[in-house]
Amino acid sequence: MKFLKDIKVAILLCLTLGLAPFFPEPHIWGKIKWILGGAKGMQLMDWFDVLLHGFPWVLLIWLIASKIKKNAS
Repeated sequence: MKFLKDIKVAILLCLTLGLAPFFPEPHIWGKIKWILGGAKGMQLMDWFDVLLHGFPWVLLIWLIASKIKKNAS
């Protein structure tokens, strides 16, 4: 799992899995708008999509935060 601690891998995951499919809008963006709109009609598969496409972004944020925390210490 060492590769998950590499910020370059996290960025690559965000640009591929995190944004796919790209057209007409990134999938995660559509899901976030749906959730912010009340998540009416979302099924289990839609929540799985949020986890799948959101994981790279959470990983990237976590890596950046841990790097900032490490540099602040």
